[in-house]
Amino acid sequence: MKEQVKISLAFVGLLVGAGFATGLEVVQYFISFGLTGLWGVLLAGVVMTAAGAAILQLGSYFLAREHNGVFREIAHPLVSRTLDLAVILTLFCVGFVMLAGAGSNLEQQFGLPTWAGALIMLLLVATTGLLDVDKVSSIISGVTPLLIVAVLTAFGYTLLHLPDDFGQLSRLAAEEASPVSPWWLSALNYNGLALMLGVSMSLVIGGSHSSLKATGRGGLYGGILYTVLLAMAAFTLLANIDGVAGDDVPMLSLFESMHPVLATIMTFVIFAMIYNTAIGMFYALGKRVTASRPNRYVPVFLGLCAAGYAVSFVGFETLMTYVYPVIGYLGLAMVALLVGWWLKSRRRFTQESGRRERIRDLEEQRGDDGRPFSAEDQSELDRALAESHVDSDRLEEVVTGELSLRDIRRAREDGASDSETEERDAGAEGSETDRPDAEGTAVH
Repeated sequence: MKEQVKISLAFVGLLVGAGFATGLEVVQYFISFGLTGLWGVLLAGVVMTAAGAAILQLGSYFLAREHNGVFREIAHPLVSRTLDLAVILTLFCVGFVMLAGAGSNLEQQFGLPTWAGALIMLLLVATTGLLDVDKVSSIISGVTPLLIVAVLTAFGYTLLHLPDDFGQLSRLAAEEASPVSPWWLSALNYNGLALMLGVSMSLVIGGSHSSLKATGRGGLYGGILYTVLLAMAAFTLLANIDGVAGDDVPMLSLFESMHPVLATIMTFVIFAMIYNTAIGMFYALGKRVTASRPNRYVPVFLGLCAAGYAVSFVGFETLMTYVYPVIGYLGLAMVALLVGWWLKSRRRFTQESGRRERIRDLEEQRGDDGRPFSAEDQSELDRALAESHVDSDRLEEVVTGELSLRDIRRAREDGASDSETEERDAGAEGSETDRPDAEGTAVH
């Protein structure tokens, strides 16, 4: 269960970047249609939940190291190459949009020059990108709860201060510009955009887990959580549209109206979510570009970050208005391909899931000194590894790595329990030593 929660939080963390955390995406793609836009939220949530489960499970099924390996497996070479180029373009575009968003965020709250805020984000991303995928995934999932708390706070505040006339607010919201219309196409375009920017890192995260069941459920839970957050954010911004309309960072303006201290806290939450998406974009981009030459990752990754910083000076809102809709349509085509192949291959997934569960059990048995592991068990393990559609060495590496991490965590937990027991025993002995006897003298 812990693994599934980690996967779901990482998935949500990839999707809720600058646009979501600032509220600008939510206003443009949903609230700009007034109350009707709330139906768009529901549509987007259903698509996101199904697609999240499919994409993460595809990554696990192919044990993906980067997105193009999956595209090559499921599509015609021309189609896979087109999608690969589209994802590469998306990763870079959204990466520099995130840097621009960091600059706008700190400028609105602290008056810091946009180049300085973007530079701070650049340094953070460049440093984090030198870590391995498991650490990057942990950072992304660890930051996500901050946004959950922020959205719950704003939603709760709004429920306590509900406006009298939602009809008037709906008309006011409809005056906001939307890059795509009508409402249902805007919702689907938003899905395409969000999944296009998250697909590469999602496939990599799924590929670092051997369990198809865990990744599928992680995507499902992540999609549901994302839908709830999106619904609360959309309702909150609609109810407060009279105070946030026209702002680059409407969510920050809302918190400013609640209390200046909350606005300061929200500034850092938004900055953290921008960081989440930025590292996801540049990390996945660096891994893809250097897929054939992994030893070149560090200089290429740092060079891409520097190039993104240079382009970010175009401006946050301008980039979102013109870049995002195009990416959204490309994303819709990609989602249709991935989900379609996933649905067609359900029987394969079921067979592979059972096979990997057995491989995991046998590997655990082989590593346990207290359990016998016969020649027949070894033959069964070798046969199961050979029958898998992925490279047997790669599969064994991932499974044994997961078991080793679990053993390490278990040892740490056991060590903590032993330490607590020793402390309790020591305390008990101390209490026994110092307890007075019936005559008021200490018992020694």
